[in-house]
Amino acid sequence: MQIFDTTLRDGAQREGLTYSVADKLAVARLLDQFGVGFIEGGWPGAVPKDTEFFRRAQTELELKNAVLVAFGSTRKAGVTAAADPQIQGLLDAQTPAVCLVAKSDIRHVERALRTTGEENLEMVRDSVTYLKGKGRRVFVDCEHFFDGFRHDPQYSRSVVLTALEAGAERVVLCDTNGGMLPSMVTRAIGELGVDPALLGMHAQNDTACAVANTIAAVEAGVRHVQGTANGYGERPGNADIFAVVANLQLKLGMTVLPDGCLELMARVAHAIAEIANIAPDTHQAYVGSAAFAHKAGLHASAIKVDPALYNHVDPAVVGNGMTILVTEMAGRASIELKSRELGVDLAGQPVILSAVTQKVKDMEALGWSFEAADASFELLVRSALGEQLTPFTLESYRVLVEHREDGAVVSEATVKLRVRGERVIATAEGNGPVNALDEALRQALTRHFPQLSGLELADYKVRILAGSHGTGAVTRVLVETVDQSGRDWTTVGVHENVVEASWRALVDALSYGLSKADARV
Repeated sequence: MQIFDTTLRDGAQREGLTYSVADKLAVARLLDQFGVGFIEGGWPGAVPKDTEFFRRAQTELELKNAVLVAFGSTRKAGVTAAADPQIQGLLDAQTPAVCLVAKSDIRHVERALRTTGEENLEMVRDSVTYLKGKGRRVFVDCEHFFDGFRHDPQYSRSVVLTALEAGAERVVLCDTNGGMLPSMVTRAIGELGVDPALLGMHAQNDTACAVANTIAAVEAGVRHVQGTANGYGERPGNADIFAVVANLQLKLGMTVLPDGCLELMARVAHAIAEIANIAPDTHQAYVGSAAFAHKAGLHASAIKVDPALYNHVDPAVVGNGMTILVTEMAGRASIELKSRELGVDLAGQPVILSAVTQKVKDMEALGWSFEAADASFELLVRSALGEQLTPFTLESYRVLVEHREDGAVVSEATVKLRVRGERVIATAEGNGPVNALDEALRQALTRHFPQLSGLELADYKVRILAGSHGTGAVTRVLVETVDQSGRDWTTVGVHENVVEASWRALVDALSYGLSKADARV
């Protein structure tokens, strides 16, 4: 079974979602940890950001489980694949595999492409053959397949057969408009008359059946499924890759991920949500915080006897837990595993492990989240071990915002610190209070820590926490920082005051960067 993730391409079409190149690299690493077989990174040559992503991926992305895939369309009508700049863009991405989108509905061929059905088939044949000849694994997405098959089954079948005959590894049947139901999917696959093991399924969620349609396709024999993290995508979204994988592995008994990956599901889902700056769906199947939440009362006694009486699977197998039965051991295990991933082994230190577990629980109750802020979590753990990683002591800071007569808005920040026994005062201006604070803090510390000149604030996200309202709401700030080598990390701060939340995230960002640069604190 091939698990093909398209979070970075189709998922990025969700309204309001914008990934930076650094975001895309971070999401790709998380998906690889989760164990998907293929990661579709975007459309090189057509989207500049995607072109940059594939360029950086060549040196910055070390995938252990997944194959990186570049996406594009078949060649244009009237030119050869060898002469098509878009096809060349796919080759320039230097990925082992490519995915081509092809029109499989004759109405789209004639009205959208403004060409003939035969020319469209030749576009598919030529593009697949050419890319195969260049050593690429080729997948073909048959756009609008199900709608096209209902309108003209003979033509849609010819597109599928042409792609397979040309050497496509899998031909993916796309419910592009998302209008299918499971029974419709099963019937179409059966009537197609093609070995379903050579086919794939790509489902949109316009009928809220994307996951069900994908599972129906697998039960009909399809052995390649596509989806996106958390179901992100255009309109109502795509098939949620996490629900698809969990259903295949836990309900159908199919081993689709490497050993040990399924239990990373909840963490990866939440981390990707944080990077996307989208609040995780608390009621999302398998990975939502309420997915295994039970109210006290009628359920309580049964759950105490046997949690399986009210859970369809053990929450731990997908990295989740029950709200009313969050045991200390379950929490300790998660903290221990995450700490080990970050290079800190707490296995032989039960007292510290318990203290860190309780600290995380207490902070999360106040709105903190370390899902996408590994750097802040590592600082917390190392602090519990007695390491002093913050290179200064804060005496005070002050931020002023001035709206001038000419309409200019200028922020000024002053920080008073103690650094290595010395009292340091620094003032700086910025285009906003956070920028001014960042500049003042760096100014105060750079003489003692010249390594700071190599650290740059790359991204800044603010979220109003659920349950908070208006201008008095509690805010969570995520700060992404990058060093000269291109390594990036994210830190978190939470407070009723957005400036204080930002300050906490900034302090962690610089402290972490200095600790990794072997600065003497």
